[in-house]
Formats: sequence, structure tokens, C-alpha cells
Amino acid sequence: MNKTFRKDFLWGGATAANQFEGAWNVDGKGPSVSDMCTNGSYEVPKRITNTIEEGTFYPSHEASDFYHHYKEDIKLMAEMGFKTYRLSIAWTRIFPTGMEEEPLEEGLAFYDKVFDELNKYRIEPLVTISHYEMPYALVEEFNGWEDRRCIDFFQRYCEVLFERYQNKVKYWLTFNEINAGTMPMGNVLSLGTVKGFTGAILDFPDNPEVRYQALHHQLVASAKVIKLAHDCYSSFKMGNMICFLTMYPLTCNPDDMMKTQREMQMANWFCSDVQVRGAYPYYADRFFEENNIHIKKISEDEQTLKDGCVDYYTFSYYMSNCVAETSDAEIKGGNLTGGLKNPYLEASDWGWQIDPKGLRYTLNEIYARYEIPLMVVENGLGAYDKIEADGSINDSYRIDYMRSHIEQMKEAVKDGVDLLGYTPWGCIDLVSASTGEMAKRYGLIYVDKYDDGTGTLERKRKQSSYWYENVIYSNGETL
Repeated sequence: MNKTFRKDFLWGGATAANQFEGAWNVDGKGPSVSDMCTNGSYEVPKRITNTIEEGTFYPSHEASDFYHHYKEDIKLMAEMGFKTYRLSIAWTRIFPTGMEEEPLEEGLAFYDKVFDELNKYRIEPLVTISHYEMPYALVEEFNGWEDRRCIDFFQRYCEVLFERYQNKVKYWLTFNEINAGTMPMGNVLSLGTVKGFTGAILDFPDNPEVRYQALHHQLVASAKVIKLAHDCYSSFKMGNMICFLTMYPLTCNPDDMMKTQREMQMANWFCSDVQVRGAYPYYADRFFEENNIHIKKISEDEQTLKDGCVDYYTFSYYMSNCVAETSDAEIKGGNLTGGLKNPYLEASDWGWQIDPKGLRYTLNEIYARYEIPLMVVENGLGAYDKIEADGSINDSYRIDYMRSHIEQMKEAVKDGVDLLGYTPWGCIDLVSASTGEMAKRYGLIYVDKYDDGTGTLERKRKQSSYWYENVIYSNGETL
């Protein structure tokens, strides 16, 4: 057997523009929905405002200021040996309202510089086109993706990106965690797909018909631009991105088994069944009927979905949940949703249960279903980091987390899974999407920035960055 990671395995890290880039109104950039989000915490909800409120802190406005530190940050990635860097493009840096006829040259030029800097160090960009943000003007004018006209706005945006960066970017992802709106518990991070928010993070409205109508438009938009890429840019590899919420039945009660299967179908498989197989799955019909959901489609949509299938499948994996039909078990927060506490697992400082073996299980489940290449594009530990008296940051807990997950990725490769790469989340400290905190740190690189907006923005390597450097150098053999 003795299978190891492929020689061209894409080791790297991942960030998102709205959580990392800052410079929210620099060089003509317009406000995204994320720019209207206040800070928050595990206890205090973040909120979205209709206007920028004086005296209110909006963490995305400066974030980690990658916009002015991109050369330094990419150099640090190169020091760690990154083969790839997953980043997103800020839609409002290219089209400030989303409705312009012509793109903003300053925004396009910024990403040219980023891609050129990555190329200087032979780091392959992996670009998410839309990562939990859209122009706030589209939400105000059209209620975002509920309106079909957003398909055309998104297509224009992609046409510009594809033409401009055709010789600089090979790997593309259309929408980050596109399945967010299907998750159980109704507590999902739509960040501007449609208006509305509840609790600690933004939410879809209570009307499931609006949610699934918006999702249909996103699925069609994704398929349209994938077909465009396949037709016009033969070097492009087009992928999806799923927030995978691995679920186990809490007990062997058949009712728990059936509930787990139903939730897995709609939360994890629904969107990727459409994006990989090119059609709505069979189980959706009953779900829509029982929930009184009637999706408006046009005659071309069926063929569009069929013509726009992805080349590879990517996903985030942080934790797993337990599911029961009826239970008095304690509810625990998970990756932007809820679940029942698994008594066999430990949890992070934010209550996310840590389950490395669940990653191997998940990789096998996905690959058995689709048999296309996979990539883990988000995985990591949000934790409180402490700077020691000598200036070091000894985040051994993060090393333990990453090591245990990479070990299980290696087992999945031995199982026969075709795994392309691994980009742990927040490789450089950034704003937490769920809570709006800097204190919830994921990075291998520390950024001197705090929840009140203060800080020098100085970068500092954590112990985990040196460990990960050795992992990459050995292609996963030294853990």
C-alpha cells in the first residue's frame, strides 16, 4: 500500500477578503454586506446596520490590512513553503455597487500585484470568486440573490476576472460554502444573500421559499460561469466549496438514523449533488413539497445546471455534530450551526467539537459519492493565543489539531481518496466570520490587532508556522 500525498500536493493556507484585506473604502471600493457588520463575541451578537454608525466598530474595515501588507504576508507564506494560497476577490473592489457597466481598474490592478507576488514565489493562487460577501447595493436594491438579475451581475463580474487573470489563475471556486442556507437549525451565515439577521451571525429570513429561491439563483450563476470557463479558458479548473457538517446519529435508534440521513442530504449533499451531477437530487422533491417551497425556474435552467458541473470538489471541515430525533442532550455550537454534544470528543474554546477521524470518514464519503478530486480548503482551530515574555507564541494546541487532521488525511489517501491539497483556515490571523472577533485566532502568523480595533498590525510567526514549514518540506511525512 504505502500511499503518500501526491508529489504536487498543494500545501498552503486560506483567507477571505472581507476578513483579511481591510482598506474597505480605498481606491474606489464600495461597501459589501460584510462592511456593514459590527464586531461581536461568543456572548454578544454581531449585527448588521443599514448605514455606517458613528462610534461603532466594523472589524472588516481594517481587518488585518492585507491590502497594504500583501508583500510581507506573501513572503511569510513563502518562508513556510506554501505551494498554494486560497484567497478571495472582493466583488466591490471590482464593481463597487455590482451594477456598473465597467470594472474599477484600481481594484483589478491590486489583484494583479497580488498574483504577481505569488508567482514570484511560485505559489499557486486558488481564488474564491464570492466568499460570504456581495455588494451591499445589490442587497438594498434587489434583496440580493432572491432576485434573478443578480445572476447577470455575477456573470459580468466573472467575465472580467476570467479575462483579466486568465494567465495568472488556474484554480477557481465560485461560491464559498454555498450550502450555508440549507443547514439545520436555521442559523447560517448568509452574509448578504438576502436581507435579515438573527443571533450572533447573519441569517436568512424565516421563509424557506425565499432562501431556496436565492440558492437556486446562486446554483444557476455558478453553473453559467463554469460553462463559460470550460468553453473559453481551457487551462481553468473550476470547483465548488461546501461547508461540510459531518453528522452522526446520537444513538442506534432507527429514528436517529433517519433524521441524520435527512439532514445530511439537505445540509451537505444537496448543493454538491447539483454542482457535481448537474441536476437537483431526487430527495429534494419531497423536502420542497413538505415545506411548501416552490422554486421559480426558467426553461433553460435545467440545461444550464447540466452544462456547468465542477471539475473538483472542495470543502471546509472543522468539527462534527450528533443528531437525534428527540433528545435532552446539551446543544453545542458548531461550524455556523448547532448539533448535539458528542460525549467522545473534546471541544475548542468556542465549543466546536474536535474530530480528526471524522475528516477521514468525510473524505471517504465524498469521494465514494462523486469520484472527482477533493481538496480540504478550510480546517483549523480558533483559539486564544498568548505572547510569552520572550515574544514567542507557543501554540502547541494548534499543532496538535493540525497534526491529527493531517494524519487522517494521510489515512484517507491510503484508502484511495484523490486528495489535491490542504489550505488550513486563517493562515494569518484575521477577523472571525461568525463572531467578528480578532481574539478567536486561527493563524500560523500572529497579527497585532485586537477586538477594539487597536494594534500595530505587526506580523509574528507562531510556533505552528515552523512546524507547518517542516510538514510542507517533507510533503506530510514529518508530523
